[in-house]
Amino acid sequence: MIVRKNLKLKTIIQFAGQHIIYLFGYMLLVALLYKVCDWHWISIPWLPVSLVGTALAFYLGFKNNQSYDRVWEARKIWGGIVNSSRSWGIAVDAYIRNSENTEYTKIELEEEKKRLVYRHIGWLYTLREQLLVPTQWEHVSLSKHFSKIALRRKEQDGIGQFVAYLNPQQEANYFSDAKRLSAVTNKATQLIHLQAQDLARLEGAELIHMRRQLEMQKLLAEFYEHQGKAERIKKFPLPRQYANLSFIFNCIFIFLLPLGIVAEFAKIGDMGVWLMIPFATMVGWIYVLMELIGDYSENPFEGLGTDIPMLSICRTIEIDLLEMLGETDVPKPIQPVNDILM
Repeated sequence: MIVRKNLKLKTIIQFAGQHIIYLFGYMLLVALLYKVCDWHWISIPWLPVSLVGTALAFYLGFKNNQSYDRVWEARKIWGGIVNSSRSWGIAVDAYIRNSENTEYTKIELEEEKKRLVYRHIGWLYTLREQLLVPTQWEHVSLSKHFSKIALRRKEQDGIGQFVAYLNPQQEANYFSDAKRLSAVTNKATQLIHLQAQDLARLEGAELIHMRRQLEMQKLLAEFYEHQGKAERIKKFPLPRQYANLSFIFNCIFIFLLPLGIVAEFAKIGDMGVWLMIPFATMVGWIYVLMELIGDYSENPFEGLGTDIPMLSICRTIEIDLLEMLGETDVPKPIQPVNDILM
């Protein structure tokens, strides 16, 4: 997530500056053919070109609106995870206690609470890791450059952090989470399943009242709902007929653009044709930028700088839950790097 209020010119150039080169080269070629070679026949009426540009602007607006909806929905999902996680933390801390028939020590009760909270933190990082797995329509799967970004993300951005919270315990009545998870397909799903089993065990041991257990089971259902919504966005792309056709239409418009305006600029005078080059390049670049903005927004779980800051959100929840347990050795919040919050 970009956290800087105003983008630097350097950032914009890094994002789409390379497109100026071929746009300028194409506009220069048309100007040379029209002015130097006297190929006036290559010019076409401006009216049909303007109609194509208008239609394309509406199309790009529709695509970008749909892309933004996907990003905003993803952020709302993780916002829901934050709220439900805090509710889980206070429920664990308040509901797990001795009944009339139990005599657990304070240390034993704290271990039970810690287990449920730690496993939930493990679920957060596990879900994030699963959402960062590249799909064939995402940018991280398209080139060596983005593959390097994905590799660097795995090394630096918290991939595998869930393992620290799921180490097998020595006690016979504890589940060996890390060992069990190595054999399943969807680790995040099974972690919630383990939480439900633990709640049933604690209810059987009379450490949780049955009604309290049902309340906590509802929270687990909420986590499943949040996970399912996130997986829906991850595994169902913006329909490719919308995403890909906008690129094709953009190419058609940029191809027609100098052909439609070169004769109009020639009416200005001898220098008019050469003035067409920077103006047409600027117009074409604006359309390219609109295409790229929508293209990079449609997949909010790629791990790129324009995506949802899942690592920061996970760390925020981790800090909140650990402090609810009374722990003082808590990690620090994730800080932006180069105006990017991951």
